[in-house]
Amino acid sequence: MQYDPIKRVLGDVFNKTPFLRRVFFNLLDLLLLRTWHVHKELRQWAGNRRNQEQNILDAGAGFGQYTYHLSSMSPKWNILAVDVKEEQVSDNNQFMRALGRHNVLFKIADLVHFRQPESYDLILSVDVMEHILEDVDVFKNFYASLRPGGMLVISTPSDQGGSDVHGDDETSFIEEHVRDGYNINEIQDKLRSAGFSKMEARYSYGKPGQISWRLSMKYPMLMLNTSKVFFILLPFYYLVTFPFSLILNWLDVNNRHASGTGLIVKAWK
Repeated sequence: MQYDPIKRVLGDVFNKTPFLRRVFFNLLDLLLLRTWHVHKELRQWAGNRRNQEQNILDAGAGFGQYTYHLSSMSPKWNILAVDVKEEQVSDNNQFMRALGRHNVLFKIADLVHFRQPESYDLILSVDVMEHILEDVDVFKNFYASLRPGGMLVISTPSDQGGSDVHGDDETSFIEEHVRDGYNINEIQDKLRSAGFSKMEARYSYGKPGQISWRLSMKYPMLMLNTSKVFFILLPFYYLVTFPFSLILNWLDVNNRHASGTGLIVKAWK
């Protein structure tokens, strides 16, 4: 399934006003399990840093929902968000200016080549690395761009069924992925080869999360990929499934999983 055309349609609908954009981000925060996991890591990192100036890179910003969240956590944080898609960068800058958040800037950049030595206290990369073939080059750029003691947070599919691939004869649910998912040891080895020595990795999307993902994301996306008429039916669909997804998301975030279709990886310079 091609995910980008559906994202463009959603962007066209919710980009009309800053209010609609904020509603959209709030909906994503509730529905997307990876957002629950990422927000948990950001809360832990923030700690007593909320009153300190910090430089942050959102590496592969997409719609900009994580940059928006970070900019809501502290006005003292300076955030650079980069993406390869010019239209999203432009839309995101207009949105942030409309909110009066002048500590945020979106720029066009290719992570394979983007490097700003010792510039960032935090680098966030959410559902990006599965789209980039030259991943070790990107990890080297991340390492070089972090300040000493800085942290990298990555959310990406795992090889335990990430991208909804469960066998050798299956292909990724998302056609734009260049890899179906990382082995938990593989991604740590690649980060180590890029210079990182201290790392933590855990599975997300355990059994509860996998059910939630199907209910809240896979089935709606399959319907929308079939016909845009399903936009009309989506509110009724979520009225039924949303309470179950919330419970499943909470269970996934608050439990450790021996395996899972997602990975949360942290590395420190």
